[in-house]
Amino acid sequence: MGHEVFDADYFKTKYRDYVAQNPPRRLRFYADTIERHMAPGVPWRIHDVGCAFGRFVGSLDPRWEIFGTDVSEFAVTEAARSNPRGVFKVAAATDRDVFAQTFGAVTAFDVIEHVPDPDAVARSVEAQLADGGCFVFVVPVYDGLSGPVIRVLDHDPTHLHKWPRTRWLDWASGHFAVLEWQGILRYLLPMKYYLHVTTRAFRHHTPAIIVVCRKR
Repeated sequence: MGHEVFDADYFKTKYRDYVAQNPPRRLRFYADTIERHMAPGVPWRIHDVGCAFGRFVGSLDPRWEIFGTDVSEFAVTEAARSNPRGVFKVAAATDRDVFAQTFGAVTAFDVIEHVPDPDAVARSVEAQLADGGCFVFVVPVYDGLSGPVIRVLDHDPTHLHKWPRTRWLDWASGHFAVLEWQGILRYLLPMKYYLHVTTRAFRHHTPAIIVVCRKR
């Protein structure tokens, strides 16, 4: 999938409700999940892979050094403009040597399903993580009770991997130590209200999952 696919038109059509889809409570949930798993002594330095406009890393408190990459030059330009304290570069999720620093946390929210080689993403993340660092990712899943509905609603041709959650968990455990995972129910409702509910009890049937891993 060429980088030119993720240009201004892509964001203006597929993610025209980007702000509404990233309300503060959703971003706080991501931050709380990461911070709960930060090991003692690891740097509070984070790289958000596929950062889009940088809304997540921009929401983090000043304890964090924030970095972001995206294949879209359009998105990276906007992320840098919106978050002057951060460092943002155009790069693919498989690029290992974008930054000289190592990271206490690497994130990839709704990114890996777009990348042709997920194993290359895992190798890149592992190389960037400090010892004891955590990797947190979110992906859509296409099994469980919600699977048929998600397949109908998903009109994004850049979703290359429409995997069931078991395959994502096997993929993650093949590269990292999986610490926990939860299900996510999410949908943009009328009046721009974004439903974002996390669950362990029904995690086998939600349309997305969040997985927390640690570098071995």
